[in-house]
Amino acid sequence: MSQHLYIGIMSGTSMDGVDAVLIRTNGSQWQCAEGHAFLPYSDTLKQELLALQHNGYDELHRSRLLAQKLSRLYADTVELLLAQQKLSPTDIRAVGCHGQTIRHAPEHRYSIQLADWALLAELCQISVIGDFRSRDLAAGGQGAPLVPAFHRALFASPDETRAVLNIGGIANISILPPQTPEFGFDTGPGNMLMDAWVQHHWHQAYDKNGEKAAQGTILPELLDCLMQHPYFQLTPPKSTGRDLFSLEWLMPKIQKDANAHDVLRTLLEYTALTIHNALTRFSPQARNIYLCGGGIQNDMLVKRLQTLGDSAEFNYHSTEALNLNPQWVEAAAFGWLASRWYDQLPGNPANATGASGPRILGACYPA
Repeated sequence: MSQHLYIGIMSGTSMDGVDAVLIRTNGSQWQCAEGHAFLPYSDTLKQELLALQHNGYDELHRSRLLAQKLSRLYADTVELLLAQQKLSPTDIRAVGCHGQTIRHAPEHRYSIQLADWALLAELCQISVIGDFRSRDLAAGGQGAPLVPAFHRALFASPDETRAVLNIGGIANISILPPQTPEFGFDTGPGNMLMDAWVQHHWHQAYDKNGEKAAQGTILPELLDCLMQHPYFQLTPPKSTGRDLFSLEWLMPKIQKDANAHDVLRTLLEYTALTIHNALTRFSPQARNIYLCGGGIQNDMLVKRLQTLGDSAEFNYHSTEALNLNPQWVEAAAFGWLASRWYDQLPGNPANATGASGPRILGACYPA
């Protein structure tokens, strides 16, 4: 078999920046991840992207200009990764680029990811695979989450059911039984509401290590109100995003005299409880849960997950224990999906998305 290098690019719902990961495959088989580069979003870019979450003046024009701006940042991240690894564009078979989600409406059969994939191919001089969600949506799926098939390829065990928990802006789980197909879904907010509250109240990007949340106490009435969201009554397949869970949705539920630390502590509890409830309801047989995504850096959130329920119910580990850095997992997944497209192999986890069957995901923009 021939070995090939791919680069996966991901910019998630947290909108903090761009991750690029270099992966190696042997034929269609995963070998390893070999490097990572990250470039942050500017405050201006993040605010411009957030503004597109809602209807607004001249939004089609603004979206195309932002797609170009994003793709230039994607290209800069690829260039940085290649320089770090002492590689040239001709060493890379393809780039898999997810793009930045700005609207996710599977009930209307669409999900919009901003990127100018043709421009990215031109700037990088590498073939680019993009638009990963459309084919799954066309086949009746949610278009998300797309990572469970990748998680199975890397993390499944022949002896036990494992779960992979990604805590980004949205939290999602992949359930990996040993003998049956993988499935998974979005559990609800991950870092999204906590980050939005911290930015709104303290003008900081996030709550480092959960330090501010640790200074607060849970507001029971607010927590109960948040838990009533109808999303949690839905059975999988299901997926969500800022369209359902946003600062605009949250603010009317908070009393004007509420302590800011107490609100943040309640939002952390909300994230932890909705994750725990999803695991308990849909994967009680999984004992080992492997964490990835930015939420793994929130010490208080991880500790709260570990203390919810029976201490023997779930054991939480980093995906580092399975030989992949937790900050690299999502971007690596889109490098793997690019390799699946290149080899014309299905990449969608149909059990997770609800698609009518396996589909080859993505569209190619040749170098």
